[in-house]
Amino acid sequence: MAFDGSFTHAITKELNEKLKNSRISKISNPYDNELILTIRSNKKNVNLLLSANPNFARIQLSNYSFSNPLTPSNFVTTLRKKISGSFIKEIHQVDNDRIVHIHLNSRNEIGDEEELILIIEIMARHSNIILVNKKDNSIIDSIKRIGSDQNRYRLLLPGATYINPPKQNLINPFEITDFEPIINLNKKYPNENVLATNLNSYLQGLSYETSLALAKFIHKDLNVEKQVINFFDKFNNPTPTIFINEKEKLSFSPFYYYGDIKNNSYNDLSEMLDDYFEQKVKTERVKEKGSQIIKVVKNEISKNKKKIKKLEKTLEQSKNADIFRIKGEILTTYLGQVNPGMKSIKLPNFYDNLNDIEIKLDETLSPSSNAQKYFKLYQKNKNASKYVINQIDISNKELDYFENIKDQVEIANPKDLDDIKNELISQKYIKKNQKSKKINSKIKLNKPEEFTSSDGTKILVGKNNLQNDKLTLKFSDKREYWLHAQNIHGSHVIIKSFEPSEETLIEAATLASYFSKAKESANVPVDYVQVKKVKKPNGSKPGFVTYEGQQTLFVTPKKEIVNNLR
Repeated sequence: MAFDGSFTHAITKELNEKLKNSRISKISNPYDNELILTIRSNKKNVNLLLSANPNFARIQLSNYSFSNPLTPSNFVTTLRKKISGSFIKEIHQVDNDRIVHIHLNSRNEIGDEEELILIIEIMARHSNIILVNKKDNSIIDSIKRIGSDQNRYRLLLPGATYINPPKQNLINPFEITDFEPIINLNKKYPNENVLATNLNSYLQGLSYETSLALAKFIHKDLNVEKQVINFFDKFNNPTPTIFINEKEKLSFSPFYYYGDIKNNSYNDLSEMLDDYFEQKVKTERVKEKGSQIIKVVKNEISKNKKKIKKLEKTLEQSKNADIFRIKGEILTTYLGQVNPGMKSIKLPNFYDNLNDIEIKLDETLSPSSNAQKYFKLYQKNKNASKYVINQIDISNKELDYFENIKDQVEIANPKDLDDIKNELISQKYIKKNQKSKKINSKIKLNKPEEFTSSDGTKILVGKNNLQNDKLTLKFSDKREYWLHAQNIHGSHVIIKSFEPSEETLIEAATLASYFSKAKESANVPVDYVQVKKVKKPNGSKPGFVTYEGQQTLFVTPKKEIVNNLR
């Protein structure tokens, strides 16, 4: 089911019940077109997420942690000035549309009370967040400023009068008093899909998915009025549920509909949305925030692959070095038979049963100079071979390094990207921004992810090379245990115990396999050894270590196990 008007009705009701009369204590924008309002409610802080992201626009409470940019946007600066410390008077929905108004009691610059409205319009690529003064309906600012060249119907600029998006002339399903039109539609269109299309054109704020669910409900019972009332009552008293259909695609709903396969239920809609959008949003945010990293990594991988291919071709050509030496030796042996001005000569090859070998000559050189020319070609190709082999080794290590970075980006949380970027800056693959702080060995890293085994033992997982180095080489006791997926890229995992139980070892190995390139595999070999047996070679790349005396466990990475250990 989509985040349509009916779902907006349900989430607005939930938020109003939880946040009414609460105080806004902090405002930040961790990502483009998204706001986090930290709200003091019932003696604890909660995060209200307002997203105008074109793909994941929504409003919800979120339990995930968010990093705050060093430099706030102009919109956030305005919000901090206008609504920090203000109280939420009410949260309500406009009709059954995807528009939510957060009414705020605030004070202006001279201390007088005023009511401001923070509006979120959840409309795909047209989504927006707008701060409006209720007194004269004037726009103070918006997260996306829209001028007349973009929208002739209304301006979304500071000082302009706020106008609601164009309203559809449809019936609000939560205010139905006359059920006869729906009864007639049901009689006229017995096919559920056709009925859904017509319900979608009659009732306000219904996506096709919601309309189809309503059509299925109506067909369950002859009493259409009863079924319609029961259906929309579920949005007022939701059972938040995520479903998985026969194509293994996830969808969510505020209620449990028996026609689909139930995947999971939640305490409230916000908790459900956190779970549903976790991976979807994470991938999008990593793509947005890590665009520079991803570009550099792709370019370096492509460059090294091309370089290796070219070097291997050169190496193949350099294998002809011995033939130059042989020709030089034969010319030296039979020097008396070589006359000046000759362009070529056939001589017995004492390396091939005295069979004739044709040797090309430079007619401008003396016989002895021609022999020396072949010895020089031999030495040049021999030296080139050593150089090329060394360069192939260097390029393979570079390729492996960037393949590792690529894998780390894939498992990274957005906040982990700062560590990866700083690593690439320190390795001079990305130019340092002159305005940014100096990158050095004392840079503050994000903490490794923490898990707890079934017997209560702490397990730490590094998510990138800098975290892995710090975790393994700086923050771990030499008697603790270190794990890593065997012979593939992956996270360093540390068990904070000198004598971990077998159960803890297996759970830590599962984490090591899950946070590795073998995440989608089964029966993954994971090495484990005490930290004291893990070494970092001098001059090696970040994250690279060697170890000895390891033992190996075979495990299958499972997301549910990882979630249970969090």
